[in-house]
Amino acid sequence: MSDRETIHVAGEWRPAVSGATREILDPADALPFAVVAEGDEKDTDLAVAAAHRAFDGGQGAWPRTPVAERAALLRRVADLLVRDREALGLLESRDAGKTVEEGRVDIDCVADAFRYFADLVAGEGAGRVVDAGSPDIHSVVVHEPVGVCALITPWNYPLLQASWKIAPALAAGNTFVVKPSEITPMTTIALIDLLVEAGLPAGVANIVTGPGHTVGARLAEHPDVDLVSFTGGLVSGTKVAAAAAPTVKKVALELGGKNPNVVFADACATDEAFDTAVDQALNAAFIHSGQVCSAGARLIVEESVRERFVAELARRASRIRLGRGTADGVECGPLVSEQQRAKVESYVASALAEGAVPRCGGKRPEPAPERPANGYFYEPTVLDQCHREMRVVREEVFGPVLTVETFRTEDEAVALANDTEYGLAGAVWTADAGRARRVAGRLRHGTVWINDFHPYLPQAEWGGFGKSGVGRELGPAGLAEYRETKHIYQNLAPKPVRWFAG
Repeated sequence: MSDRETIHVAGEWRPAVSGATREILDPADALPFAVVAEGDEKDTDLAVAAAHRAFDGGQGAWPRTPVAERAALLRRVADLLVRDREALGLLESRDAGKTVEEGRVDIDCVADAFRYFADLVAGEGAGRVVDAGSPDIHSVVVHEPVGVCALITPWNYPLLQASWKIAPALAAGNTFVVKPSEITPMTTIALIDLLVEAGLPAGVANIVTGPGHTVGARLAEHPDVDLVSFTGGLVSGTKVAAAAAPTVKKVALELGGKNPNVVFADACATDEAFDTAVDQALNAAFIHSGQVCSAGARLIVEESVRERFVAELARRASRIRLGRGTADGVECGPLVSEQQRAKVESYVASALAEGAVPRCGGKRPEPAPERPANGYFYEPTVLDQCHREMRVVREEVFGPVLTVETFRTEDEAVALANDTEYGLAGAVWTADAGRARRVAGRLRHGTVWINDFHPYLPQAEWGGFGKSGVGRELGPAGLAEYRETKHIYQNLAPKPVRWFAG
């Protein structure tokens, strides 16, 4: 495979049909470090056709591979990911701008996802027997693969988000075409190579590198695609859903969030508790420069501790070490692109115009040896005295910007936390166990953390309420997205019904 042959169809690496290419930029210095094929609708049609043949191609097709063999292949992929952890972590850092350590952790989580879905399907029975009330009837509910899956992944966690789709799709017996983000495709390309090395048959895994308005749009509308799973922004997600509607294909959407981090005063009663809550608020908002769908970008803090909490939070945020993700001592990398940084800057400008008070950040940092002048860096930003009418509070910024709102009562805290069109994730910090359970139960978000932020488990479902999307990833429900349910009813002693007299 050359650097321009990054489209994988029917077991072969190839260039784009048009011959078009795209440079992949390192966001730390805006310099190209790779060139990939720029696919379009023609490449997409070829990939879908290959996936369709691999699904319907007789007894040797992937859906008819025994579950134990499919699970064993997924485990081999996990082992290969562990083997290549360092190289893949570094590649993820260069591609997406995150620190190398974040990249390594991502690879660990990818391996965990493959192992989880391997174990999940390997431990299943032959179906759910349904009691029909007669010994002459054998009735069973079974699960079968959906078919050809279109998997469209985002730029912030390229390999992790791909694994959340690819692992369950393969475990269930599907074939797929994956379209990674056109600006961060490198580790997904590498994963296809690992799938081939693990022994996946040709045509089961296909990748088309290219933009969303051509490759993604064609996948969503394609009549031979049976399911489209999309992770990304709300605007793009609604376009995917609309394009998929005429063919009535299954659709799964994870569309981000505007996630509240609710801090009660009793969570700060001791110096240790205060330090923990502030530290976790930093992690919630600024990991991967805030380019996280579940980022705790809305700090909702009890009024009695607001000033102390925000002052310390801003002090620590201003000391976060920004730089190239591969540099020693760097804690936070750049934004993924100039377009993304401009978007963040526009949100901060609008917030200041609407009355927000900056406590730190709000600008591009000065260049430094570990921070090239042409990199897409932006300082961690804390905006105080925010309110619900501000765009920066309502809309997903997807950058290192934390807004601060205050409350006085538990009911007010819950109302603020739920006052969003999204509903992906949220957290509550309190020393009161009863309050923790009450508030967690009332929050309309798909994941709720109590006295923590950001951890997830591959065995627990991930997804949101409202405009955060439809469907779930991970857990048993994440596998169910890639399956159709079939009821098989067998009459062991058939006889005439005599419904009609003639």
